Amino acid sequence: MAAPEPDHAALAPLGWRGDLAQAWPERLAALGGQAPGGTRFPGRVGQVDRGAATVLTPDGELRAQLGPRLFKDGEPPLGGAQLATGDWVVVGGPAPHLILDVLPRRSAFVRGTANRRTESQIVATNVDTVFVVAALTGEQRLRRIERYLAVAWQSGAQPVVVLSKADLHPDPAGAAEEVERIALGSPVHTVSSRTGEGLDALDRYVEPGRTVALVGLSGVGKSTLTNRLRGEEVLSTQEVRSDFKGRHTTTHRELVPLPGGGLLIDTPGMRALAVWDAEEGIDKAFADVESLTGGCQFRDCRHQDEPGCAVRTAVVTGSLDADRLGNWEKLRREQRMLELRQDARARSEDKQRIRTRARALKKRPHR
Repeated sequence: MAAPEPDHAALAPLGWRGDLAQAWPERLAALGGQAPGGTRFPGRVGQVDRGAATVLTPDGELRAQLGPRLFKDGEPPLGGAQLATGDWVVVGGPAPHLILDVLPRRSAFVRGTANRRTESQIVATNVDTVFVVAALTGEQRLRRIERYLAVAWQSGAQPVVVLSKADLHPDPAGAAEEVERIALGSPVHTVSSRTGEGLDALDRYVEPGRTVALVGLSGVGKSTLTNRLRGEEVLSTQEVRSDFKGRHTTTHRELVPLPGGGLLIDTPGMRALAVWDAEEGIDKAFADVESLTGGCQFRDCRHQDEPGCAVRTAVVTGSLDADRLGNWEKLRREQRMLELRQDARARSEDKQRIRTRARALKKRPHR
């Protein structure tokens, strides 16, 4: 007897798509097929905490523990790191529910961890649009927006720059024009959650079944923006400090359904955003710089003091901002260092596996 098909129409408001419907039978087969009574069903992760997850389904929310397939080498994942907000999962029931597997992700916003270990952190998955939120208060940091755009492009989602707190800036239109010059291929919007200015322009990104993730520093207004779009105080907020430095308000990543049918993922403020395998994202975020490199006289041009360097010529003529070039070079260096650390870690892990296998062989009884 064939396994019952999921109710695609009922799952669509949570972001269910045709690619997930195609992947479902394969994942179900890998688990041995449908359980008696059809108790294996798809759901979307709304929040991960304390080794468990809140899962959204057409029938409401439920709590589920992480199943053994989500554990690596028998060890529990750090903070549920192998499961992320936005994931589509296979849930086994009845209660107590268990997350048995994760369906393929169509996008993932991933950053490097704040420590020096070669590890990644999955911030949000299956996102259609990434709102890079920056406040129009204090110092406008174009270089930070460039960094966020590089990681957002790498995620596979469409980046959109949202300049918040427009009511506190004397010239929000001028600030937006400045950002537009470096946000190549990304729409730029100025908004005020306090007055409602510009919020209507964001509606097209949160249409039914579509998911938006909000990323940015603490205190830029992500939670306030989420509450305004949601129409109620779902997430707690705090006023920004008098020196315009942010305060942490959101402490976890959470998928929030919107009245119009879209979904939002608010994320904790990021004091640092390290790149993680973001070479393609850097290329997209700095497409203007990348296009110039093709005009250099030498293929291995370092864009420093080589003759015939089209990139340096653009800086001299003023068609390329020197600070933007410096940020491009900085992100490329970080990417290169990450690749070197990953290679070193892979070699170390291979040696450890060989040593472990050798010790196991020595312990075998001789025949």
